[in-house]
Amino acid sequence: MLFIAQTALELGFAYALVSLALFLSYRILDIADLTTDGGFVLGMAVSVSCAASGHPFLGIFAAMAAGAAAGFVTAFLQTRLGVPSILAGIVTNTGLYTVNLMAMGWTSNINLLKKETIFTLFKKTGIGGEWYELLLIAVIVILAMILLNWFLRTRIGLSIRATGDNRAMVKASSINPAFAITVGLCIANALTALSGAIVGQMQKSADINGGTGIVVIGLACLIIGETVIGRRSILRNIIAVLVGSIIYRFIYAIILKTSIVPIECLKLMTAIIVALAIAMPTLKAYAAFQKKKMAAARKGGR
Repeated sequence: MLFIAQTALELGFAYALVSLALFLSYRILDIADLTTDGGFVLGMAVSVSCAASGHPFLGIFAAMAAGAAAGFVTAFLQTRLGVPSILAGIVTNTGLYTVNLMAMGWTSNINLLKKETIFTLFKKTGIGGEWYELLLIAVIVILAMILLNWFLRTRIGLSIRATGDNRAMVKASSINPAFAITVGLCIANALTALSGAIVGQMQKSADINGGTGIVVIGLACLIIGETVIGRRSILRNIIAVLVGSIIYRFIYAIILKTSIVPIECLKLMTAIIVALAIAMPTLKAYAAFQKKKMAAARKGGR
């Protein structure tokens, strides 16, 4: 049971970066960025390929740079070529399939057997004991959360927030919304690629289909966290991202451990969990309305 909890925490922290990226693109910029699936695999492919060449730390930064480049392409399609945001993400995501294959040496998967990763190198320090992977991932993720919280309070960060709230007003205020969108999407996709880079080196492998459905799961984690923690401030929202990701991974781990659902039905179960998570705010509002309705009916009966 302890091993399951440890694994759930590790995956919850690692995939929280995807939800953090979606928080920036979806919640702050109000853009449905579908580059996420391809960007996650891009980060994984670049990171694992670099680690296979003997440069695991370089792989992390190279993955973030590659993710930022993917975000720039999506932003360019939106802001300069007039492509709708959803289509821009689909176009970039489609092109990334070939780019990811190229990064992996034109193979569908690559592994790091007998190769050093950031985790094996950190293990040699003896810090964290058996929890060394979780400790390293937690440090990286918490640092990313702190930096994002700080960035969104800077002048550029405030411009990005204002652009998401009212693009026309921002343009009238002499702020370039195209620049704000570009910076926001570059950072968001760099975070997504960072998540892929960490997961790739943690699992010591990269697969061309490793990012399938990541955007939906990330969005579900975001909404779960917001439902539990709330959305009263930027810091609260950022913490909610991590909480939602951990809760989702624990739910998934419990389903696997208890064998409530057959392995063959896991995809269906995932879809149900995601659908319930996304529908949670609506279900809560409906339940509150029914409660008020029943209270009013009881008062009327008196």
